[in-house]
Amino acid sequence: MRMLPVGLVLLLLAVACGGEPPAPAIPSPSPAPAATASPSPAAASEAPVDAGEDGCPYAHNSDPSGEIDIVNLSDDFCRDWPDQDWSRHTVPFGQITRGCPIRDCILALDAPETVSTTGRYGVARFAPVDAVDYEDRLPIAVLRIGDVARGYPLHILVIHEIVNDEVAGVPVVASFCPLCHTALAFDRRVEGDTLDFAVSGALRKSDLVMYDRNTETWWQQATGEAIVGRHAGAELLPLQMSVIAFRDFKHSFPEADILTEDTGFGTTYGRTPFIGYDSKAYPPYASRVIDNRLPALERVITLEAGDTSIAVPFSTLSEIALARVDLAGTAVVVLWAPGTASALDELHIATSRDVGSAAAYLPEVDGRTLTLAPDAPGRFRDEETGSVWDVTGLALSGPLAGSRLPPAAHSTQFWFAWTSFHPGTVVWEPPS
Repeated sequence: MRMLPVGLVLLLLAVACGGEPPAPAIPSPSPAPAATASPSPAAASEAPVDAGEDGCPYAHNSDPSGEIDIVNLSDDFCRDWPDQDWSRHTVPFGQITRGCPIRDCILALDAPETVSTTGRYGVARFAPVDAVDYEDRLPIAVLRIGDVARGYPLHILVIHEIVNDEVAGVPVVASFCPLCHTALAFDRRVEGDTLDFAVSGALRKSDLVMYDRNTETWWQQATGEAIVGRHAGAELLPLQMSVIAFRDFKHSFPEADILTEDTGFGTTYGRTPFIGYDSKAYPPYASRVIDNRLPALERVITLEAGDTSIAVPFSTLSEIALARVDLAGTAVVVLWAPGTASALDELHIATSRDVGSAAAYLPEVDGRTLTLAPDAPGRFRDEETGSVWDVTGLALSGPLAGSRLPPAAHSTQFWFAWTSFHPGTVVWEPPS
């Protein structure tokens, strides 16, 4: 087996010893066959940028947004991108910081025969969910495309952050930014081409900046937007991804495949390099402007429709278990269940504190509206048929047993991460 590169090993050790780690676009419930929006001259700035002797951009004074000081990118990190088109960018360079020394400082995983580029990347191998021996409480990012579900354990994603894959015939990238707790998936097709993604080493507002190995364009993981390079201004198509406990994933999706620890690296998975991150009051690399209506690292279920965005706090959900949300005239139900460990707490993720899991659905089956209410921890009963449902939206018993609630577009993120890109978000509160 290949060992993790020395740089990554040192990085993990530094974080484990208390150093800061390096390093969402609301998912849609079904894939679209067409490519995503193309960049346009209006979307991407093509104005000349200040440049050092090496041709890399730099700036002085301060960021016009007033968020953070301008950062000089004219250094060895910038020189690692000799083919980058710095003239095309949609955000001020001063918002971009360096999370780790070089690109690919964290190595992505590629599913066999799904990418066209090569490199030092690991292999994403999958197995039937009943063939792996994962702890029940381990958090799993679940990608759903139509009737097909696939699991990406956060105890693996916290190490690699990006997986290039193909699910139900759709080329996808499954991604996780530990700093923001953004587990998001996107269609990899842009302008008719399938892109292969990796970790740039750059951050913006604490969020992972991905890059595609085909054109070296930089992509904001939180939004799926291309922010620097050839595709600047384009947006990746989001796909539905939720985070639930392995126990619930295995029970509700018995036919699904799940990412295994057989990646080709000689590393022990199940340990987090982000020890104690959940308890931080102020996340590193974040914008100086943080919405203080909730604690910065409060987990929230996020919903968005047009100009309306709503965040449902886990602290509220843990008390009431179910939230009925009016999302711009559409009824959405958010279900919460205990029993999911944090990937950013104790060294051994399986022993970390219980943060629970949540997911959002349209409360209907075959056009029939249902009224759900909490029935037991992690269980919900509808008033119309008496059927019992779980947090994955599956009816476990009753007349509707085996039915599934259609997912509403949602994600699970830290509050500061979501509001960094959606400042007008409404915090949902139970009706009085």
